[in-house]
Amino acid sequence: MKNINFNFLKENFINKNVFITGHTGFKGSWLAFILSEAGANVTGYARAPIEKENHFDMLNLKKKINHIDGDIRDFKKLASSIENSSPEYVFHLAAQALVKPSYEKPTETFETNIMGSVNLLESVRICKTVQSLVYVTSDKCYENVEWIWGYRENDMLGGIDPYSASKASAELVFSSYQRSFFYSKENFGAASARAGNVIGGGDWSKYRIIPDCIKAIKNKENLKLRNPSSTRPWQHVLEPLSGYLQLAVALKANPKKFSGSWNFGPKSSDVKSVKYIAEGLLKFF
Repeated sequence: MKNINFNFLKENFINKNVFITGHTGFKGSWLAFILSEAGANVTGYARAPIEKENHFDMLNLKKKINHIDGDIRDFKKLASSIENSSPEYVFHLAAQALVKPSYEKPTETFETNIMGSVNLLESVRICKTVQSLVYVTSDKCYENVEWIWGYRENDMLGGIDPYSASKASAELVFSSYQRSFFYSKENFGAASARAGNVIGGGDWSKYRIIPDCIKAIKNKENLKLRNPSSTRPWQHVLEPLSGYLQLAVALKANPKKFSGSWNFGPKSSDVKSVKYIAEGLLKFF
């Protein structure tokens, strides 16, 4: 697998208890699968997959891990699930993860991405076994000022659309918990991880470039590109996941050094237009 070192994973995660929120989603299902293959005791907490075709069911994850059907807005169920699984590592990926639906359901987006994240942080705070938390948000948490270079971890947070604003808010909530509680918690490290424009197999989400291309080809329809000239820092799904896993291990080994916020993105040479990605994919068909 691309950028995934299984020797490293087995050394650090075999027989370890790991708790993942959002394991029925695109990145979350990949993460749960990788860790289960590395010998970790994985518990996943998430709502059922949205799409009929989805990576979670394709991998048959329900039989490979401890699957809990739950909503992160339900604090009581989330907190008890974390407590009962006694995890050393927690990865938080559950979210309303798309921009367009955030306009259609702004209340649900804010409730899930902000209060759901509050519930996760509070659950981790009161659980004594957790030693490492990777709290995944998005590179959309930054105020978009149309720079030609990538955003840095100390750049201004913000967002026009409800999705981006909710992710910026989730970062502020994390910062509050970090400074109010986590920095003083012994043998514990926590970091927020910011990545975006992730592509790869197993993604059937609506309003995303690769699934849209595949659906158009499958249905013999013309492909309609939104903002074809817009550029994005594309990265394969296994690239940020490799970073999350390395960060989780580093947080446990040296929490003072690695706690904070981290961007995960490709080289500047991989910043390509939407049209470039679509045309590259269509060459295979």
